[in-house]
Amino acid sequence: MRREITGFSNPLVKRVRSLREKKHRKREGLFLAEGLRIMTEAREAGALPEMLFYAAEVAPHPLASALMDAVDEAGSEVIATSADILSKMSGKDNAQTLVGVYADRLTPINALDRASADIWLVAQSLRDPGNLGTILRTGDAVGAGGLILVDDCVDPFSVEAVRASMGALFTQAIVQCRWQEFIGWLRSGHGALVGTSLQTDQDYQQPAYTAPTFLLIGNEARGLPADYEAACDTLVKIPMLGKADSLNAAVAAAVMAYEVRNQLRRRG
Repeated sequence: MRREITGFSNPLVKRVRSLREKKHRKREGLFLAEGLRIMTEAREAGALPEMLFYAAEVAPHPLASALMDAVDEAGSEVIATSADILSKMSGKDNAQTLVGVYADRLTPINALDRASADIWLVAQSLRDPGNLGTILRTGDAVGAGGLILVDDCVDPFSVEAVRASMGALFTQAIVQCRWQEFIGWLRSGHGALVGTSLQTDQDYQQPAYTAPTFLLIGNEARGLPADYEAACDTLVKIPMLGKADSLNAAVAAAVMAYEVRNQLRRRG
C-alpha cells in the first residue's frame, strides 16, 4: 500500500520519531533503520520493514525501487514524504533517503541452535552502541551464529547501534539475557566459553579452539567480573606491546573471532 505524508505534525511522523527512544522501541517492539545499503542487506537476509518511508523528491535507486516493490508485495506500507521529514524522523541533518520501521529481532536463548555455527559472540554489560554494531559486523564476517548480550547492555536496536552494524543486525541472531540464564543454557549442551582477561598469562593463540566456541567480551571499562571469569573454560590475553593495557572491546572481539576462525579453518 502506498500513500504520502507531507506534514511534520502527522501522528505517524511523531510515532516514528519516538522510536529513537528506547522506552518507545520496547513498548512497540519496533526500531528504525535507514539508508539503502542497510535496508538492502536486510532484504537480502529476509527482513522487510513494516513501514518504508522515502524522499519523494529524489529519483529512487534501482535497489530502492526493488525494495519498495517487495514491501508492497508483502502488504506493508510504502510512504512518500520529504527529505526534511525524514531528517526529523532519523534525527540527522543529512538524513538518508530511505527510513524503515522494523519489528525487533530478539531471539530467546532457548531457541538458539548452538550447532548451527562454530563461533558465537557474547558481550557482558557492553555500553557503547558503536562497539555493539561493530561486533555484529565482525560476527557476520566470521560466520558467527549471533551475539548474546548478557546483563545490562546498550540497546542493540538504538539508531546508533543499527547504523554501526551496517546491516549485520539482520544477519546475526541477537539474544538478551541475564548471566545465570546464559550460563545455565550454555552448560546444558556442548560448547566452550572463552573469556578475554588481563588476569591470565595465557596468550590468545595458545589454546586449540573447538566448535562451538563462545567468545566472552567484558564491559569496556571494567572487563569481566571475577566470578564470570571463574566460570569460563579458558581465559586468554591478547598481548599488548605498547603503553595501552587493553584493546577496544570491539577490536578485541574481532581479534579473537578471527583467531578461532583461522584455527578451525586450518584444521579443516
